[in-house]
Amino acid sequence: MPAIKRIVKGDTVKLISGAQKGTTGKVVAVLSKQNAVLIEGIGQKHRHVKPSQLNPRGGSKDIHVPVPLHKVALVVDDKTGKTSRVGYLKNDGVRTRVARQVNNKEIK
Repeated sequence: MPAIKRIVKGDTVKLISGAQKGTTGKVVAVLSKQNAVLIEGIGQKHRHVKPSQLNPRGGSKDIHVPVPLHKVALVVDDKTGKTSRVGYLKNDGVRTRVARQVNNKEIK
């Protein structure tokens, strides 16, 4: 049986702590080994690049900085921005993700 993740690519999440607390965005990728996620529009930084043979001028490039998973919460209702913790229910041997704060509503 494949492992079901609590937060998956394509989910809408809200930052619950940090400098950008309260902002929402779509998950671009989940980095399970780092316990982090990449969120669209959040965590954009500049990295200075040394000159090399491939890039003789050097300069700076934009990189995507991952956000730790414990700083994000899944958005259940897009209109109100309500968040919820994620749990699992087993129906006929199939595990489904459910929102705990909304009476175990199934997450699509």
